[in-house]
Amino acid sequence: MKFSGWPEPGELVVGKVDEIEDFGVFVDLEEYQDRRGLVHVSEVASGWIKNVRDHVTVDETVVCKVLEVNESSQQIDLSIKDVNDHQRSDKIQDWKNERKAEKWMTLAFGEEMSDEQYTTVATGLYNEFGSLYDGFEQAAIHGKEALEPTDLDDEDVDTIVETARENVSVPYVNVTGYLQLRSSSPEGVDDVRDALEAAEGNGEVPDEIELTVTYVGAPEYRVKVKAPNYKVAEDALEQSADRARAAIGERGGSAEFHRERQTDDE
Repeated sequence: MKFSGWPEPGELVVGKVDEIEDFGVFVDLEEYQDRRGLVHVSEVASGWIKNVRDHVTVDETVVCKVLEVNESSQQIDLSIKDVNDHQRSDKIQDWKNERKAEKWMTLAFGEEMSDEQYTTVATGLYNEFGSLYDGFEQAAIHGKEALEPTDLDDEDVDTIVETARENVSVPYVNVTGYLQLRSSSPEGVDDVRDALEAAEGNGEVPDEIELTVTYVGAPEYRVKVKAPNYKVAEDALEQSADRARAAIGERGGSAEFHRERQTDDE
């Protein structure tokens, strides 16, 4: 999606070198409709420049910092030298992500989607998440719940979620803990089974979380959580242990929780 407005001074933009002159470089801005900027020779690279063409080539993709914008004269002054390697790498990755998200929009709504529908959906995602990519990523992780704050209708939300979950590769983290469950009652086996079912969430674990409980060796059970980030994973792990404690505690049993596996001689 290309913006119809103007970039802001200080903003990093992605552009393609269109024309090289002795006095500077003309750059077509990839993220803005019909916008072209000039990188003065003094802003191409640090130090004295003998030949601009030693530093950039036509059709090269560059990241520039916006120095000044003059809408009345249709002029955008840019700098290449003011962008460090880290900023350049991050900006290029964000730009590539947005291009990927634009393909997801086409997959979701088809080649024939109207400009009006595209603008409505894209604006809804931009306003809430700051980018198309982040909107699709959150939809893949959290489903419809992530899109509730937007003004998108239910049909569009369902389409975005379905497409996101089929195409977005979400980074996940894994955390592990260990439960020791004990019950001295005659129904001890049932007590432990109920506690394990509680630990697993009784079928109510959110879609973005994968939680499994496996047997290690009496009385110990391993709880593994896979989630989009460490906070969500750690919270899910603690909640799993709390549910197990409550379930077996109601039957007079006990539960201990450890982040690392404990041996008998510890």
